[in-house]
Amino acid sequence: MSDTSGAPLSGCAALVTGASSGIGAAIALALAREGAGVALVARRAERLERVAAAIRREGGTCAVLPADLSEGARARGVVEDGVRHLGRLDVVVNSAGYVARGAVEAGDPEQWQRMVDLNFTAVLNVSRAALPHLVGAAVDGRRGVADLVTISSVAGRIVRKNNSVYSATKHAVGVFSEALRQELTGRAVRVGLVEPGLTTTEMTAGDGWEPVAPGMPREAWLRADDIARAVVFMVTQPPHAAVNEIMVRPTAQEP
Repeated sequence: MSDTSGAPLSGCAALVTGASSGIGAAIALALAREGAGVALVARRAERLERVAAAIRREGGTCAVLPADLSEGARARGVVEDGVRHLGRLDVVVNSAGYVARGAVEAGDPEQWQRMVDLNFTAVLNVSRAALPHLVGAAVDGRRGVADLVTISSVAGRIVRKNNSVYSATKHAVGVFSEALRQELTGRAVRVGLVEPGLTTTEMTAGDGWEPVAPGMPREAWLRADDIARAVVFMVTQPPHAAVNEIMVRPTAQEP
């Protein structure tokens, strides 16, 4: 990555939430490899530093911004921190997320609230704070376009028992993204939604996932890099072309 002057995102700045591990970390690395300076956002500072070290080893530029995005004011403030460090904002990827599966009757309201706060409310707050910067970048940037991408889930479209609140939050971000897309039509800010199927990450490392895809071995699941490639594809389209939704499932996943 020592010379990214001809890369698609050269001269651009991106902010990625949930960047300490899994899908978010893979997206941050992928965007840096395309030439973007990247603001890395997540709660775990030490994990962010590892991702930052990987980016810098390849000659990339990044800023480490530890933040708990379930806190509304911090979710908004982290966007300003990113702009202060990188000077602009051309791409935002809402990748932070939390899942707690289980039946409603036995559910933990605190876990429900964390899913709502992180999967949905943080997306609202980060997106709103980023919009003025994205609109400005679309006007004065060499690409002539800016991008706001949210990582949702197949669960936002296909509802299963024991996944009610998580599915509800992911359905909500899909509705929000489409409405926001319509609001920004004509302002050169593209709004995208990426909906992964079963993906091997820390979040899906525990037991209890067998009912989602019975008989499907974990080696057949997606990897975080698969989702990162979808995001890169979305944000490197020519300015007249908007890929608004990508659903990525493992080949072997039926539902």
